[in-house]
Amino acid sequence: MTNAQITIREKKLGLLIRDARVAERRSIKECADAIGVKAGVFRAYEEGRRAPSLPELEALVFFLKIPISQFWGNETVSDAPEPLKPEDVTKLIALRHRMIGALIRQERTNANMSIRHLSSETGIPQSRLKAYELGERTVSVPELESILTVMGSRIENFFDQSGPVGEWMTTQLAMQKFMDLPDEFQEFVCQPVNRPYLELAMKLSSMSRDKLRSVAEGLLDITL
Repeated sequence: MTNAQITIREKKLGLLIRDARVAERRSIKECADAIGVKAGVFRAYEEGRRAPSLPELEALVFFLKIPISQFWGNETVSDAPEPLKPEDVTKLIALRHRMIGALIRQERTNANMSIRHLSSETGIPQSRLKAYELGERTVSVPELESILTVMGSRIENFFDQSGPVGEWMTTQLAMQKFMDLPDEFQEFVCQPVNRPYLELAMKLSSMSRDKLRSVAEGLLDITL
């Protein structure tokens, strides 16, 4: 990099640092304390008059709970969707209650089960079950689990899949599954050079047994 390019990079990095701090609602002093520098130094980082070291940047992303790749991309943290407002959360929960009720009714219908039978098995009054299905009353988690057990269903099928909360839950679940993988698997997946092998594995997993057997026989013929 030339001196001019370094200066431009410092300015851009400063803007990204400030954007990340503001988006996470942190003060300059809080961020400065988190990475072990004075507030004036951190302000200089944001203004592009100075630039942090890599360890300082690593400490900052750890404090702000954002990916370090944020500082090598073109998108700012503030481009992310804003948190739900309290009134939006209330509307979302009301909608989800109605959806839960509709799903209970659908599961009961699929199980060819009457309200009376479901009431008898769960001990929940028929009137309350009807109110649950119509979304007129909220069903508690223990009662929902009881209803689903009788119908042979799983509560995971009722988790939000498409809303903002559901998307967040799906992402968290995917991250947890990845973190549960052995270290060597995680390292293999994270290497870009291994992507063709992963794509091949995905294609093989979708093949029928007969097709896989044909592929295996073809490979055997080649090696002999």
